Amino acid sequence: MSIRTERLASVIQKDLGEILQRNYQPMGTFITVTRVRMTDDLSIAKVYLSIFSPNRDVAPVYKKIDDSQDEIRYLLASKIKNQVRRIPELLFFEDDSAEYVNKIEDLFSKVKGDNPEKRDVDNEN
Repeated sequence: MSIRTERLASVIQKDLGEILQRNYQPMGTFITVTRVRMTDDLSIAKVYLSIFSPNRDVAPVYKKIDDSQDEIRYLLASKIKNQVRRIPELLFFEDDSAEYVNKIEDLFSKVKGDNPEKRDVDNEN
């Protein structure tokens, strides 16, 4: 990615985070824009979201955001219109990297806890 692409992705990440938190975040839910990937021609922004909602299903929140793409793009345009010629199309994706990290950590702790030979070696040192 070029410097301009990275800079625009950073601006979009910051501004979209504010827009989503202000307008699309139900009570008790946390929405985070974890990363934004821009195409080389700056026409498409792939936006990765992490939504945390204890004791609540997050699927309706993703659906609401996905259904409101045009409105969100309009709100974003009002913030960045002086920085770009064309407002990029927004594509939203669920960022499951935190879940992936948790699964890997669980696997490591199971391997470490379930291997009696490993515990014996650790105790000898």
